[in-house]
Amino acid sequence: MKKLALLAIAAVTIQSCTRIDAASEGILVDQYGTGKGQGVSTASGTVFYNPWTQDVFEYPVSIHTVDYEPFTVNAKDGSVFTVDPVVSYNIIRGKGADIFRKYRKPIDELESGVMRNYVKDAFKNVFNTYTTDNILSQRQQFDNQVTQLLKQELNQEGFEIDQLTFGMAYPESITQAINQKNKAVQESQQAFNMLVRDSIDARRKVIQAEGDRKANELRQQSLTPLLIQQQFIEKWNGATPLYGTNPVMFKNV
Repeated sequence: MKKLALLAIAAVTIQSCTRIDAASEGILVDQYGTGKGQGVSTASGTVFYNPWTQDVFEYPVSIHTVDYEPFTVNAKDGSVFTVDPVVSYNIIRGKGADIFRKYRKPIDELESGVMRNYVKDAFKNVFNTYTTDNILSQRQQFDNQVTQLLKQELNQEGFEIDQLTFGMAYPESITQAINQKNKAVQESQQAFNMLVRDSIDARRKVIQAEGDRKANELRQQSLTPLLIQQQFIEKWNGATPLYGTNPVMFKNV
């Protein structure tokens, strides 16, 4: 009996001790008794607690990333966009106990519930103030507005947003229009490049033809009778050339 009692005491002792990770904030919660609902306090390091009447939760105070499932949202003019957000956040140190008092949920349930609702509402509220054309022409302003609204809302709840990526997909009609525009721009650029190339080739041919013409003119101008006779003498092999029925030394040209 004594051994069983000692084993039971040892088991309770082991279960009632845990260590809070340095990257997290521990929350010690009273589940029963007069302290229920109010007995929530911050804990760190090694925590001893009564496993029968108390629970310990951990909230991240280092950066934690959540990749949400895509959802759709409407712009002011009715166009449907798809958003696939990724949120990097942390619990503001010292706010963990306040968050638990309000929601009484572990961090994974807060991410899939409360935080997800805030993310969807931020996109919905900003989308409702922008038309499709405004989103396309003022994308940076739109992104900043969504991010700032979400930061403000979650900061009041004790969460700090480090980064928000949108993963936004445009409606199919917009995507097709953008693709067609890009294709038209590319084809126009290709046509312009071909025109420039053909113009350069044509100019090169004109310059080459002009050069050939001038070279011929210079050669013709340089072929004087005296020069022809000089070239004949330079190439003469010593034999007497005879031209015509009456032999002559030089041939008229």
